Amino acid sequence: MVLGAPLLLASCGVVFQPHAVGNPHVPQPLKPVSIAAYLGRWYEIARYDQSFQAGCDGVTADYSLKPDGKLAIVNTCREPDGKTRQARARAYVLPNTANTQLKVSFFGPFYIGNYWILDHADDYTWAIVGDPTGRYLWLLDRKPVPGTAETQALIARAAALGYNVSMLRRTRQP
Repeated sequence: MVLGAPLLLASCGVVFQPHAVGNPHVPQPLKPVSIAAYLGRWYEIARYDQSFQAGCDGVTADYSLKPDGKLAIVNTCREPDGKTRQARARAYVLPNTANTQLKVSFFGPFYIGNYWILDHADDYTWAIVGDPTGRYLWLLDRKPVPGTAETQALIARAAALGYNVSMLRRTRQP
């Protein structure tokens, strides 16, 4: 998320430095996730900024199912100079989590991050993704530029989950 854990750390050589906790009491994910419905392209609407995403706009995350049942993830962002960076990952769903909690690996066995789908629209038009530490948050939508009311509702939903929305960095989409 684009989406996911360290989006482009390996490709840009940035040292990972997590920022402050934006939610000290991360809730458990609210409803089950249909992996089939979650697949496809997501656009990042806002995020807690991280060093591995510094300067990134035009952020997308594409999810597909691999033959072994795991997920393939391709995160893409545009740097301020217009160059595109990509990071590829694989993920698997943790058992007994109703498909809401995944382990994501961007660097083989060297980094495996937690990816929690905290909430989503019933029709999978938006999703709120984080992790159990409260340091990560991504607001995702199926549209690159949702309407103002939809964006504000998504931010309000994150606030209702206990997130400090003043820490959000809005993502510009082309």
